[in-house]
Amino acid sequence: MRSDGPLVVVRGGGDLASGVAFRLFRAGFRVIVTEIEQPTAVRRPVAFAEAVYAGETTVEGVTARRATSIDEAERLLEGEVIPVLIDPSAEGVRQLHPQAVVDAIMAKRNTGTSLGDASVVIGLGPGFTAGVDCHAVVETNRGHYLGRVITKGPASADTGVPGAIGGETERRILRAPATGIMQAKRPIGEFVRQGERVAEVGGEPVRSQLDGVLRGLLHDGLHVAQGTKLGDVDPRANPEHCFTISDKSLAIAGGVLEALMTRLQRPPWSGSLAPRRGPAPSRASRFRG
Repeated sequence: MRSDGPLVVVRGGGDLASGVAFRLFRAGFRVIVTEIEQPTAVRRPVAFAEAVYAGETTVEGVTARRATSIDEAERLLEGEVIPVLIDPSAEGVRQLHPQAVVDAIMAKRNTGTSLGDASVVIGLGPGFTAGVDCHAVVETNRGHYLGRVITKGPASADTGVPGAIGGETERRILRAPATGIMQAKRPIGEFVRQGERVAEVGGEPVRSQLDGVLRGLLHDGLHVAQGTKLGDVDPRANPEHCFTISDKSLAIAGGVLEALMTRLQRPPWSGSLAPRRGPAPSRASRFRG
């Protein structure tokens, strides 16, 4: 059944993008994830981008595998895996004429997605305007509107302040103290103390600013600029959270699924999506759902 399901291209393989890919895959969609040559996902245990480095990765029972070509990605779609293809602009994957494209790069700007990319085009968070460069935007800002589907206008503007987790915002973020090659000193999932060295960049230590669990860290060997986000420490100190998809990711993924099913009806007797017929819903609300 999955081989006949609707094809969705998810641009980006970070933790939020992976939450979207995971939920769509579980709902019966065929999913291809596109990435850059050296992904910069921080929450690597729950990011399908890790398949670029490892060849294969599994998140909560769903496996993603690196594909070296469009043909290989198509073959992988026949199995119970998500192909991860190095295709930063998603130009190659567009040859497959997907029913939907989800821009989940989280660049806080549009890096090339447009309304003509598919029957349904969805953008996540700041940088997209529903009705201009996509059909719908899903709110990614933590708070009351997280996961809401916006059918007209933009998402909330980027605040520049990390979302609060366990009451902590900026202090939980690990940043590069210099420009250079990053090397991890502690594994993801371990408890760390305030002031403890968790990584190095160009030989300079990266120290935790609080007690908690090391929730995420960039892949070893990446060249990073000073100030780059390298990872984060979770003050809630639950190691299980490091290896399971977050509430935020699943809320956003639910919004994407809603936007897909609202824009395109899926007949119960068919594995394909058909255009919605009849008049549009009359509610003039900025938000759907």
